[in-house]
Amino acid sequence: MANTQKPCIGFVGLGAMGFGMALNLVKQGYPVKGFDVFPPTVQRFKDAGGLASSSLADAAEPYCICMVATPAQVQSALFDGEGSLSECIKKALPKGATLLLCSTTPSTYVRSVQEKLKLEGRDDISLVDCPVSGGAIRAAEGTLSIMAGGSDRAIEAARFLLEEMSDMGKLAIVQGGIGAGSDMKMAHQVLAAIHILAANEAMGLASRLGLDLSQVRESIVKSEAWSFMHENRSPRMLEEKFTPPASALTIILKDVGIVTSMARLQSFPTPLTSIAEQVYLSGLSHGMGAEDDAGLIRLYLSKLGSQPVPKPNGTSEVSASNMNLVITLLKGIHLCAAAEAIAFADHLGLDTSQFSGVVNSAAGGSWMFRDRGPRMIAKFGKYAEIEWTAKDKQNTIESSVDSMVTVIQAARDADCPLYLGNVAYNILLAMKRRGWDKCADASVVNFWGKQV
Repeated sequence: MANTQKPCIGFVGLGAMGFGMALNLVKQGYPVKGFDVFPPTVQRFKDAGGLASSSLADAAEPYCICMVATPAQVQSALFDGEGSLSECIKKALPKGATLLLCSTTPSTYVRSVQEKLKLEGRDDISLVDCPVSGGAIRAAEGTLSIMAGGSDRAIEAARFLLEEMSDMGKLAIVQGGIGAGSDMKMAHQVLAAIHILAANEAMGLASRLGLDLSQVRESIVKSEAWSFMHENRSPRMLEEKFTPPASALTIILKDVGIVTSMARLQSFPTPLTSIAEQVYLSGLSHGMGAEDDAGLIRLYLSKLGSQPVPKPNGTSEVSASNMNLVITLLKGIHLCAAAEAIAFADHLGLDTSQFSGVVNSAAGGSWMFRDRGPRMIAKFGKYAEIEWTAKDKQNTIESSVDSMVTVIQAARDADCPLYLGNVAYNILLAMKRRGWDKCADASVVNFWGKQV
């Protein structure tokens, strides 16, 4: 039974993430009134212990959380309503209410929401821009990473809810007001988008090379090629379980579109993120949009829809060599992904040290980001070669180029496409041609520097 001493929470959007978030609050003793446009989901929420809301207005409690998928859905919920019998949230919220916008949207849109509330006489509403990261399981556990921006008044009003939904140490209060949280999430999604596709690309290459994919997964998660996304997505590749999706392709496609749109608007190059978007669009055109994004491995196989888990092929020596190719591929991609994300975060005016903390505790984390990221952040913008002296000859731009050449040729011989791998290789090659060949591989971040 809910503890009635805790405030009632309105929750709009009971999708894959929202359902878990709302149910976690129920388990913490809050009365939670959930609304979704799909009535069976509302009933399922009620059966799980929540309170069913029949309309948006009914869910407009003094503390209200909005967790819908797109800006269009946010606009409908906040300002337009769902049909003639459902008043919009903006009108129904009581005076002085606190509104948490947890959806991933462009920062420009979130700022427009604040402005529209002001223009329509609802600046009494404390709006918090607080997108989340971590997936459906962590949403249900209340261990999400949350990036929150807003006025001091709004943040303080919402803090108890933000803390209930986030894991210890994973709530980042981002300076800069409304839009700052969304900017932080957008920069984080650079890594999420690249790493999801990298996981598919690496496992696809492993399949083409005849490796045992379960052994590949075990090797990767224990190596410098580790990423949260690979560890999270690879089990579903092994199981070939793509429906129902744990995280649909359309979700990351929406997020990556926010990144690339902003990058174009600001004339900032995002080569890895942009090619990832193109591959996601290819998956969409093959009818994979509603399926799990781990299903993109099928784009790398000899025939679309063929089984991704092959029988091991070749001697143990050949298998070890091929395993090293897969690990090298991921290291090269993750290295360049870390650089692209840090440079973009810097361009957006974010605190890159805080960004690093967010990434390392969220779904964008990787071994390469954790190891190379601090040096990229500390040295970015310093162009003297002495600032980038390599610790050893195995971790230079030149050695990275040489390693990636071997991987790419092996993939070509196996007729396996490497979308991200080829872009990462060309970024590293460009840095070598610019005279950075003997410098530490982390110096690749200067590919995005203004003076390069």
